[in-house]
Amino acid sequence: MDGNLDRAQIAAAYDRIRPWIRRTPVVEVPGGEFGLPDCRLVFKLEYLQCAGSFKARGAFVHLLTRDIPPAGVVAASGGNHGAAVAYAAARLNVPATIFVPTISSPAKIARIRAAGARLEIVGDRYDEALRASEEWRAKTGALSIHAFDHPETLLGQGTLALELEEQASEVDTVLVAVGGGGLIGGIASWYRGSIRVVGVEQEEAPTLTFALKAGKPVDAPANGIAADSLAPRRVGQLMYSKTTQYIDSVKLVTDSDIVRGRQTLWDTMRIAAEPGGAAAFAALLSRAYQPAAGETVAVVISGGNAATL
Repeated sequence: MDGNLDRAQIAAAYDRIRPWIRRTPVVEVPGGEFGLPDCRLVFKLEYLQCAGSFKARGAFVHLLTRDIPPAGVVAASGGNHGAAVAYAAARLNVPATIFVPTISSPAKIARIRAAGARLEIVGDRYDEALRASEEWRAKTGALSIHAFDHPETLLGQGTLALELEEQASEVDTVLVAVGGGGLIGGIASWYRGSIRVVGVEQEEAPTLTFALKAGKPVDAPANGIAADSLAPRRVGQLMYSKTTQYIDSVKLVTDSDIVRGRQTLWDTMRIAAEPGGAAAFAALLSRAYQPAAGETVAVVISGGNAATL
């Protein structure tokens, strides 16, 4: 695939991966249940996706559309991407080697191991695991599957928006957690300005916020409660160059906002989101994003790979 990211390519990618992924459900909830009167919420429950997050979509696009060498595939990940690649590789009988940093959660490490992939734990943060994976690729000839900065990744994540549009056509705004930008880039590529696409980042890992201020991807802090999923240090160049014109704004939330969001999702709806998976919803509770009267807001619950709340 080339670097274009349009609806036709996303639809074609969806046709390829549809037999291998779950069409995750949506749940519509009056905003008043969360103290947000006069708006309607649509939760896209992507934490129910294969391997526990939206990352399975991009992983399957890579494995089903690219030539796989005998050495198989290699990926670096904070955890969810690694679990998704390991899962997809196991389903397709492809050898996989996954590099994760020490901050990767035990639940994500367990998923990778359960899928049968070779697992290497290297460094404290994602960028160190990425360097190790690149060394492995050069040594073995394995195919690299990037977590967020590759056309196949973005096209796969864009299939979530395709489903959401079919399931909830009246949406005005979609809130999306941002780490490297693969998910928001895919979603923005699908909607292309037809609705508001709003990014949500941790205050301690503001990758897209820093990029927008600098006019290009630059290093940002890589900390916070969701560092294993939302703190790759910088947003992807492909996502930034191809999709930022379709992103309305970016909101910041604190660790305590995310903790509150996770607990509220569980208490009110029995949704068991991981910290990164609850970040978009945290923007509503914290009023970082304030819906207008009558607005319908879609919230992507992007992952559920956590052992406990």
